[in-house]
Amino acid sequence: MRDVIVASDELIASAGYLADRISVNLEQENKIFEEQGVEAYEAYQVAHENEILQKGAAFQLIKAFLKLNNTGLGRLVEVIIMSRNNANTCLRIFNSIQYYGLDITRATLTSGAEIAPYLKAFKTDLFLSANSVDVQSAINDGIAAGLILTGAAHADAKQKIDQIRIAFDGDAVLFSAESEKIFQKNGIQAFEEHEKANANTPMAKGPFANFLTKLSYVQQLFKEKDIQPIRTALVTSRNAPAHERAVKTLRNWGVSINEAFFLGGVSKTEVLAAFGAHIFFDDQDIHTEPASTVVPAATVPYRDGDNPKE
Repeated sequence: MRDVIVASDELIASAGYLADRISVNLEQENKIFEEQGVEAYEAYQVAHENEILQKGAAFQLIKAFLKLNNTGLGRLVEVIIMSRNNANTCLRIFNSIQYYGLDITRATLTSGAEIAPYLKAFKTDLFLSANSVDVQSAINDGIAAGLILTGAAHADAKQKIDQIRIAFDGDAVLFSAESEKIFQKNGIQAFEEHEKANANTPMAKGPFANFLTKLSYVQQLFKEKDIQPIRTALVTSRNAPAHERAVKTLRNWGVSINEAFFLGGVSKTEVLAAFGAHIFFDDQDIHTEPASTVVPAATVPYRDGDNPKE
């Protein structure tokens, strides 16, 4: 049974949902649920509701987003708990959030029902969860969503929160899966020829394009200020000549990205560690799994029927 923290923004910034296993660590509790059932899980949570949970995978990301509300521009971000727990089992999560000083006051508790149907009701821009069913449903509904990988690096207390650092893959994440399909079907040479021939044709938007646009908008609010609380990076396996289309597509969208890495198949892990990402989004496990050993990472699934490998 996995809860969800929602970073929802009714005003300006992004809305997002993050499983409580992401904000606080519920791996042991989830194991009890899977192995012993809902009654044992509920009894355990009630019996331990005054015990503080450890920090979860994206704790620092959440804390960094909430810090945007202290920049003098009003409440830019709202974080909402959306959980498959019920009211009787949620107190331990709320107690832990209060203990860590996170400004989270809203919640939706579904008592085991699917979370995805409620995402549009909260005008969600970003959904993160450890529940693959909910993430897939969100992607199918056109919401930016990622299946987050859990790990010790995610809750690193030393990770700085003065500036939110978010890294994105390109194809099938920021951009559509169109070019990725050509690569998977016909190989690298056909892919590069296609991208070179279409360098001046903007790619269609992928599942995270609108989220990046929202981040870019928030960045503009701080353009004339001393602080720059958000920094973004494109970390892609593209290289020359395929890089040109990526650059011109972002330009066409009116979106600027702070750093870009065209790696041509080189491992992304070291670059992400150097960038210090609070979260990295990629459509392929071969990139997110090694990256998750050094930074929080989330795999972005393909929409049903849109898998380039099928």
